[in-house]
Amino acid sequence: QVRLADSGGGLVQAGGSLRLSCAASGRTFSSYAMGWFRQAPGQEREFVAAIRWKDTNTKYTDSVKGRFTISRDNAKNTMYLQMNSLKPEDTAVYYCAATNSASYSDLTQQYYYAYWGQGTQVTVSS
Repeated sequence: QVRLADSGGGLVQAGGSLRLSCAASGRTFSSYAMGWFRQAPGQEREFVAAIRWKDTNTKYTDSVKGRFTISRDNAKNTMYLQMNSLKPEDTAVYYCAATNSASYSDLTQQYYYAYWGQGTQVTVSS
């Protein structure tokens, strides 16, 4: 059983930065990929970024490219999302998730993610 604990959200002004963390436990993750999704009020949950554990290949949604960086620390079994130049439209609950069934092209699809964190709120004020 995989357990994910995400943290690091908060309130920040536009242009500021936050770093989200997702601590994973319960399995070794060499065959997994992990990702971040977000859900704003009244909207559907959407893909933000993903990383493959074994080779650190990454994928981002267009709206965060150049501002967000996903990474992982193998020794700590922890994934991070460094968010810079935050905008009010980044306000959402952010969820980390893990999959061992998605191909690289499928990493944007939440259907493939079997394990989810509890979510952490990110609020960006204008």
